Amino acid sequence: MAHIEHLAIWTADLERLRAFYERHFGARAGARYRNPAKQFESYFLSFDSGARLELMSRPSMAPAPLATPAVTPSGFAHLALSVGSRARVDQLTAQLREAGVPILDGPRQTGDGYYESVALDPDGNRIEIAV
Repeated sequence: MAHIEHLAIWTADLERLRAFYERHFGARAGARYRNPAKQFESYFLSFDSGARLELMSRPSMAPAPLATPAVTPSGFAHLALSVGSRARVDQLTAQLREAGVPILDGPRQTGDGYYESVALDPDGNRIEIAV
C-alpha cells in the first residue's frame, strides 16, 4: 500500500526554515546534506508521528516573497500538521501570532469537520494547524 514518505519544499534559507519548524512544531533535523557537484543542500526534518519534511536549497535560489492569501491555480497548496487537540491548535496559533508569524485564518471549525488555523512559514508556505 502506498503512503506519502515525505514532502519537500525549496527554500533560499535552509537554516531559517529548519529553525522555524523545530521551534514551533517540534521537528527534529537530521544532518545537513551537501552535494557540492550539484550545488544542492537539504535537511530532513522528522516529526513524532513519523512524517518527514525535506527542506532543499541551491545557491542560485532567490528569497521567496511572502505569499499572499490568494489561491494559486496549481502546485503546492499547504502542509497540514496535526497537533492533537483543539486546545493545542489555539495555544500554538496564539504562540505563532505572538512571534510575529502571519496567521491567515482561525482557529475555526471548518465546514468539512476540521478545527484548524492557517499560518505562513517564513517562506510564505501555508501551514494548516489542525487537531
